[in-house]
Amino acid sequence: MSATETHRAIDAVWRIESARLIAGLVRIVGDVGLAEELAQDALVIALEKWPESGVPNNPGAWLMATAKHRAIDLIRRYKRLETKLAELGHDLEAEQEAAPDLDDAIDDEIGDDLLRLVFTCCHPILSTEARVALTLRVLGGLTTPEIARAYLVPEPTVAQRIVRAKRTLAEAHVPFEVPRGPELAARLASVLEVVYLIFNEGYSATAGDDLMRPTLCEEALRLGRILAELAPNEPEVHGLVALMEIQASRARARVGPTGEPILLPDQDRSRWDQLLIRRGLAALARAEALGGGAGSYALQAAIAAGHARARTAAETDWPRIAALYEALGRLMPSPVVELNRAVAVGMAFGPAAGLQLVEALRSEPQLSAYHLLPTVRADFLAKLGRLGEAREEFEHAASLTRNTRERTLLLERAAACAR
Repeated sequence: MSATETHRAIDAVWRIESARLIAGLVRIVGDVGLAEELAQDALVIALEKWPESGVPNNPGAWLMATAKHRAIDLIRRYKRLETKLAELGHDLEAEQEAAPDLDDAIDDEIGDDLLRLVFTCCHPILSTEARVALTLRVLGGLTTPEIARAYLVPEPTVAQRIVRAKRTLAEAHVPFEVPRGPELAARLASVLEVVYLIFNEGYSATAGDDLMRPTLCEEALRLGRILAELAPNEPEVHGLVALMEIQASRARARVGPTGEPILLPDQDRSRWDQLLIRRGLAALARAEALGGGAGSYALQAAIAAGHARARTAAETDWPRIAALYEALGRLMPSPVVELNRAVAVGMAFGPAAGLQLVEALRSEPQLSAYHLLPTVRADFLAKLGRLGEAREEFEHAASLTRNTRERTLLLERAAACAR
C-alpha cells in the first residue's frame, strides 16, 4: 500500500472509529477535551507508524491501546489521579500478561461509552450552536474547517464554540453517564433535537449557493442509526431515524442538473431511493410497535411516509397528511406546523381553504422573517388566479431567504406570475 493509500485508510479509520475511541477515553480520564487530545495523539502516532508497518488488522483497537498508553503517561507525568493510575497500571499489566485479543479491548463497554458521550455532547447546559458543533466534531469526526464550511461561519467562530463547550462541560463537572428516570426524557429530547438540526441544515441549507449539504445529512443519519442501536427501546429515536431516512430518499430528485431546486410535486419519483424508503418505513413500524406512533418525530415520519407511498403526486393522500399535521399541532403547537397543515389542507380541500389558514398566520411574530410563509401564500394566490398579489408575495419571499438557489426559484415564480 502506497503512502497516499495509507493516509486515505487512516482518514477513513478515523471517521469510523474516532467517536468510539473518544468515548472510551472519556470513561478513563473524565474529560471530553482531554479525551479528544489523547485520541488525536494516537492518530499522529498512526500517521507516523502505519505508512511503514501497514494498517493493523483492527485499527480501532490499535488506536485505543495507543491512546490508553498515552493516558497513563499523561497521568504519571502530572502526578494526578494516583488511584486511577494504579488501577490503570494494574489493568495494563494484566492485559499484557494475558495477551488479550484487541477486538475485546476496543469493544469492552463501548456501546455504553458511546451512548454516554452522545448525552454529554448534547447536554442542555450548552447552547444549541455549541451542542451542534461539539457533536459534529467529537461524534461526527468532522474537522473545524469542515463544520465552518457546512454552516458558512468563520473557522474561529466554530473553534471558539467547541473550546467553550468543552470548558463548560469540564467546569460544570457534567457526569459521563446516561441519565435515568425523568431526566432521561428531557435529555433524550436534546439529543434528538441536535441530530435533527444537523440533518435539516443539510437537507435545506439556510444560506449559501447550494440547496443541500449532503455531508450533514449523512452525518445526522449515521448518528441517528447509532443512537437507534444504542437505545433500541426508545420509540422517538426510531421515529427520528424513520423521518430522516424517508426525507433523505428524495435527495437525488430535489435538485436539477444545474443545482436548481425541484419542488415535491414536480420530482421524478423514480429517482427516490427505495432502499432508504424501506429502511424508513421499517423504523417507523418499530416506533409504532414500541407505542411511540403518536410521538412528534413518528408523526412527522408518518407524513413523510404518506408522500413516499404515493406513486405519483396526484395519488398523495392529502386528507390523511392534513390530519397528521393537526395531530402534530396538538402535540407541539407551532406556527410552522400550522403553516405546513395549511399546505396540506390546501392540497386536500382547495387553495381557498389553505389560504384561509395562512391568513391567520400572517400576524405571527415567529413567521415575520420566515420566507416560506409568503411562499405558501403566493402559491395559493396564484392557484386562485390572483397573480398580481402572488407576484408580490414571491418577491417578498425571495427577499427573505439567504439561500441563493431558493431566491432564484422564487424570483422565477414571481416572473411567471407577471407573464
